[in-house]
Amino acid sequence: MQHLPQLATQRLRLRQLDSGDIPALFRVFSDPRVTRYWSAPPFSDLQAAQQYLGDIDEHRRTGTLLQWGIAELGTDRVIGTATLFRWDKVHRRAEIGFAIAADDWGRGYATEAIGRLIKYGFVELELNRFEADVDPRNSASLRVLEKLGFEREGYSPQRFLVAEEWQDSVILGLLRQDWQNRSSSAPA
Repeated sequence: MQHLPQLATQRLRLRQLDSGDIPALFRVFSDPRVTRYWSAPPFSDLQAAQQYLGDIDEHRRTGTLLQWGIAELGTDRVIGTATLFRWDKVHRRAEIGFAIAADDWGRGYATEAIGRLIKYGFVELELNRFEADVDPRNSASLRVLEKLGFEREGYSPQRFLVAEEWQDSVILGLLRQDWQNRSSSAPA
């Protein structure tokens, strides 16, 4: 995919990241509070954020991962990322992930951004299923996904080894038909 489409919400814009966003990526992913349940340790320097952006661009070009910056609508300040990965075009499913800067937690940004990404996936990409894996200790991320209709489907002990600590995963899924039923029954 050459360029990511911009996806707007009431307060946010999901947009393609560029080199000007390296400091923002560093701010998000160098914070141990944000990366506590991530599958990699926090960034130690701006070069790590620059390499991460390079990896994001390469995966976008090959179509293996789509990662948007989550930016505030008025300021364009990047406060996190929203990601579709392990996109299986044959079976029409993808995994979803997100990270929000710790200073912006508790404002509903993750729910708003991921809700918009889910709509894009089901409507524009014609996905049938979203999947997510979350460390069971990450109650905030579990709440976001469950609020959006994801259901717990399984548990994988010791799935990731990060900084010499084994991390478990709760596996969640959301089917297109369940999302459509929730969307049609939501108040206008």
